[in-house]
Amino acid sequence: MGEVIHDADRLRGLQALTDAALAHLDLDALLPALLLRTREILDVDTCAVLLLDEETDELVARAAVGIEEEVEQGVRIPVGGGFAGRVAAERQPVILDDVDHADVLNPILREKGIKSMLGVPLLVAGEPLGVIHVGTLVHRRFTGNDVELLTLVADRVALAIERVRLHEQTAQLDELRANFVAIASHELRTPAASVYGVLKTLLERDGQLDADTRRELLRVGVDQGERLRRLLEELLDLSQLDARGVAVKPKPLALASILGEIVADALSTGANVEIEVPDDLVVVADRHVLDRVVSNLLINAARYGAEPITLAAEAGDKQLRITVEDRGEGVSEALRPRLFERFARSDSANVGSGLGLAIARAYAHAHGGDLVYDPSENGARFALTIPQG
Repeated sequence: MGEVIHDADRLRGLQALTDAALAHLDLDALLPALLLRTREILDVDTCAVLLLDEETDELVARAAVGIEEEVEQGVRIPVGGGFAGRVAAERQPVILDDVDHADVLNPILREKGIKSMLGVPLLVAGEPLGVIHVGTLVHRRFTGNDVELLTLVADRVALAIERVRLHEQTAQLDELRANFVAIASHELRTPAASVYGVLKTLLERDGQLDADTRRELLRVGVDQGERLRRLLEELLDLSQLDARGVAVKPKPLALASILGEIVADALSTGANVEIEVPDDLVVVADRHVLDRVVSNLLINAARYGAEPITLAAEAGDKQLRITVEDRGEGVSEALRPRLFERFARSDSANVGSGLGLAIARAYAHAHGGDLVYDPSENGARFALTIPQG
């Protein structure tokens, strides 16, 4: 009878934990509430959550009760190493009956006097988000019921964490979308107003304008119309890239010939470009991606840098590397951290939308490669890499 009551208490505690999971949309508020209830449900002394850092493939202590030092000291455990790392790697519960004689990487566990531990993975759709573990200050043999209960807890904690993350991502996307619309509208307004002003003047005062004034108005209208056309094209590129609507179709290309065509199309003004590409170099790449990235780099080099502009390429078994380098002053230190952000441009730039490099890098990523700024003693140098083989 006592065991039935005990199980009923545990289930009520689990329901309370689920209620807590649904009540919070902030991890810093959510995790402590969940851990306190977990400690009560399993009648343990310590409870901690470590979340996976995918970039380093490490578990990072994010919240704890009874063993707060894990978080305070920023404990990191490699996946596959020690107790928590083993739980994450195997994606299975792990029990340590005797911590003193077990393989643990975190010295805090022994310093706190923890004798027995149980850990289970936090999984969403079979993929690990992290680990939750509990411990006792006296030796305890965790039972199958304990494992089952902590697994149920882990399921609810994992879903709660995923829900919080999705909420945070949605909020970030909403903010980005609002900022994007505001900035894009501002950028479109200037050339659109100029084109409208030119057309209105020509319509209302055409008979009063001399030939030179009319020609100058038409030149301004064409320049601003081209600026408007390019900006609309860039915005369309971004919408396709954001929606993953760009189909990348790599195929064998004679690179020197392709790059020569891109130079001719991008720089109709006849800027001095030195092409350093072997005539017989054949690579596997998407022609459209090369055009979008390289033409953008060439236009920027001609607009903001100084001649001569060098376009070079080399290919190995693993990757193709294309560089565009000019002899200007290079990118300022202040601009470099946000160089590839949308609408990023220097204070001195009075032309361009600030979208080109963001689009170019997005195309490179769509091709499985990257675009980076590679500081040079000569000026600005950008390097496009695309995987080969």
